[in-house]
Amino acid sequence: MPRRTATMLASTLMLIALLCAGVFIPVPYAEMSPGPTVNTLGDHDGEPVLQIAGKKTYATNGHLNMTTVRVTSADYRMNLVEAVYGWLAHDNKVVPHETLYPDGKTEEQSTQENAEEFSQSQESAKVAALKQLDVPVKSWVIVSTVVKGSPAQGKLHAGDVIKAVDGTAVKEPNDVAKLVTKHKPGQDVRFTIVPAKEQAAAEKEKRTPTKTQDISMTTTTSDDTGEKRAIVGISAGTDHTFPFTIDIKLADVGGPSAGLMFALGIYDKLTPGSLTGGRFVAGTGTIDDAGKVGPIGGIEMKTVGARAKGAQYFLTPADNCAAAAKDTPDGLTLIKVGTIQDALGALKYIRSGDTADLPKCGK
Repeated sequence: MPRRTATMLASTLMLIALLCAGVFIPVPYAEMSPGPTVNTLGDHDGEPVLQIAGKKTYATNGHLNMTTVRVTSADYRMNLVEAVYGWLAHDNKVVPHETLYPDGKTEEQSTQENAEEFSQSQESAKVAALKQLDVPVKSWVIVSTVVKGSPAQGKLHAGDVIKAVDGTAVKEPNDVAKLVTKHKPGQDVRFTIVPAKEQAAAEKEKRTPTKTQDISMTTTTSDDTGEKRAIVGISAGTDHTFPFTIDIKLADVGGPSAGLMFALGIYDKLTPGSLTGGRFVAGTGTIDDAGKVGPIGGIEMKTVGARAKGAQYFLTPADNCAAAAKDTPDGLTLIKVGTIQDALGALKYIRSGDTADLPKCGK
């Protein structure tokens, strides 16, 4: 066989082998891409996203769209060809698999965690919006979760209201850990609680809970931070009672990043006029009870998805501005926000049409 022909044949076989390797050999990466965007002021799957009863609401228009990111499943193993294509594609982003599913987290675990974060973000969105309207909201610290096999298992339950630890009143979720870690591992700690069933009955009957319990347990050791500290195996959270009903109907969405847009949608429906002045505004950002806006993941995907649906303005968490400004879709204005007050101020400029002083990302 002539040398030139042999060389070409060998090169062709090597190329085929490389292509086969690229198709069949998995790589430790996952892909993010723009997901659906939903108007919090409108309908989704035939029913209003925001449903408010027991309080006067007002007609509005325009868009206040929450945005999402699609990700490959935990079990999906991308091959090299797909990874290279994703790296080259403008609208997609390839990231290490552990970025989306750390510590071998399963898709089921990730879905459950996202659902819990989504539920909490809805509660915080309601609180933040009502605080802006000076509507009082009752809040208390609760047991959010109990770790299996921990000292608290069988003694404390999800939904129990934590009134005090060792006789010291609890006002914030962080107070619980601070009071427990004053002990050394192996020492007893005393919780004063209102059982979840009593709290639920009191809310239903619109009365103050009357039954409290003192529950003692022995702390154990946690060395997850590299230092031994006392724990009982619970996480604390916050629950609220609202003076009227606010329901958020949006299935198949998880995570905390829609908090800001839910809060703005609630505020818009409870106030006369339109926050957007009919404009198409989208955005993202976590929100806490005080109205502080936090950063999220996948900002580049969300701006692309929002612009594709027609958004003109995008409310961007301050900590995400730098990343978002690197590749802003044409026709989309990125607005920097750190609180719900910042967002409301920006919307005032937008609906007036005087946008010269908007706090833009990269400005």
